[in-house]
Amino acid sequence: MTIPQFITFEGTEGVGKTTAIDNFCCELDKQGISHIRTREPGGSLLAEALRKILLDNKTHINDDTELLLMFAARADHLHRTILPALSDGKWVICDRFFDSTVAYQGFGRFGGDEHELARIERLIHDFIPKQPDLTFWLDLDPAIGLERAGKRSQADRFESAGQEFFDKTYQGFLYQYQKNPERIKRINANQSPDGVTDEIMQIFKISQKRLLLL
Repeated sequence: MTIPQFITFEGTEGVGKTTAIDNFCCELDKQGISHIRTREPGGSLLAEALRKILLDNKTHINDDTELLLMFAARADHLHRTILPALSDGKWVICDRFFDSTVAYQGFGRFGGDEHELARIERLIHDFIPKQPDLTFWLDLDPAIGLERAGKRSQADRFESAGQEFFDKTYQGFLYQYQKNPERIKRINANQSPDGVTDEIMQIFKISQKRLLLL
């Protein structure tokens, strides 16, 4: 029996997270691994309601309010969805988690300000009892990602923030990757979906072998 894992997928807009998660969950199905798939913001009734507010272009809130709404959604998501699933022996595959908060709010909104990053890290420490076991960062030039995202649907409130915002956000993901190289694995997202999946599965297999040796 495998130990339940909490695995997250991260990246700026248009990097191909949805397809990568689709393919990864298919591989888990083939291996007979029981899992749930969820997302942030969202993943619980309250968090999905907050998601609608956060992504709506008609929403006008300041950066502090946005940050706190993200953590409110995450707290409900954790306690109603993620932690119960792990307790039941199910793996949790999540589209975004707190790395996105560091990137989008800490760098995108607050520009990587040390005081603001310290505040976000305190919130992570105080309100997140479970960190991901493994994170896949789909790394792609933000300009390419925005171009891709623009072709799939109308831009939401975050996607409408512009190139400068996403250049800062990218730096946030890089910051997290450099701080957490054991947990966060960098995936070249500028390749075919099959190539992305192959790279992810290679890393995943190595991580599982290491777990067996512990």
